[in-house]
Amino acid sequence: MCNASGEDVVWQDDFCRIVRVADADYPGFCRVILNRHVSEMTELDPSHRDRLMKAVFATESALRELMSPDKINLASFGNVVPHVHWHVVPRFGDDRHFPNPVWGESRRQGASRQPPALQDLSTHLVGSLGPAAANQT
Repeated sequence: MCNASGEDVVWQDDFCRIVRVADADYPGFCRVILNRHVSEMTELDPSHRDRLMKAVFATESALRELMSPDKINLASFGNVVPHVHWHVVPRFGDDRHFPNPVWGESRRQGASRQPPALQDLSTHLVGSLGPAAANQT
């Protein structure tokens, strides 16, 4: 997670980046990743926690506006990769796992949806997080 190579970066600054995850079952699935290596949120000072959560909430808002999901799931695990990052997952009543977590046992085939266009997602994030930190990819 410290290295951004191979990611679909939709927004970034010197502090964090927001990437769209390539997951056909969960279009719009994003990660908000802290750029420096930290294992736990409590290792960040309060202002940095707030800054990271602002990016998480901006991502949630953009996905809600662009996709109109039934629910958004926010998760921060890091059990396998001990690097602070948040999963922001748009959920729909007809997705593979709903109402279960996306990491659990699937319940059905799941409906097909298109992810929001990278440019549309980026535009929303720039509007929330500021143009000075616009997509640098």
